[in-house]
Amino acid sequence: MSSVSSIRPLRLVAVSGATSSPSKTEALIDAIVAQLQRQINLDVEYVKLSQIGHLLHGAARRDLLAPEIQQALDHIESADALIVASPVYRASYTGLFKHLFDFIDQFALVDKPVLLAATGGSERHALVLEHQFRPLFSFFQAHTLPIGVFATDPDFANYQVANPVLLERIQLAVTRALPQFLFASQVNVSAEQLDKASSPLKLHQLLATQLPTTLLGSIKPQIQKLEASAS
Repeated sequence: MSSVSSIRPLRLVAVSGATSSPSKTEALIDAIVAQLQRQINLDVEYVKLSQIGHLLHGAARRDLLAPEIQQALDHIESADALIVASPVYRASYTGLFKHLFDFIDQFALVDKPVLLAATGGSERHALVLEHQFRPLFSFFQAHTLPIGVFATDPDFANYQVANPVLLERIQLAVTRALPQFLFASQVNVSAEQLDKASSPLKLHQLLATQLPTTLLGSIKPQIQKLEASAS
């Protein structure tokens, strides 16, 4: 697939819940980002708990957090889209990963596209994306993308993705994510503005100021849904 040049770079934040570095989780994120960079113009920020996780210990309120954590939260909340990944510990994401997202504003991720990824010791953890990650981001009303990426230890060599099957899975996940990421990179319309739009025509007028004609078709289902709920 040829790359798509968007009006402005997609502000992508990649969050790793790994507690040490190098890590297979960070390698998986790097592989996903590399595949995305072949398709779309990116402005990437990395939030690595292997680097800043120790600053979370004992924090109970956001205003008491270290500046590095505050900055990471700001990056996550202001991103157009997220990649979130964690190793599987005790059948779930790491405690530091959850601790970080405990400080995210409840409404900061509404409708934000989120690509889910995880690494585990074996395939028995493969459903962690569905029973742990997806419910967490559903609480935030984020748009979790339908295809996530789960990888196991044998998929890596020297902290690099080495399994062609996993690379194909990454390519598929990115291909399916691309329309949502393109939409996020080119539309700067708040949920409040969408709520105030009372008809498909007004929605088209609102979105068309920033969305290329070639992508207008991607918002028609949302427009129809909003129209139905308003009637």
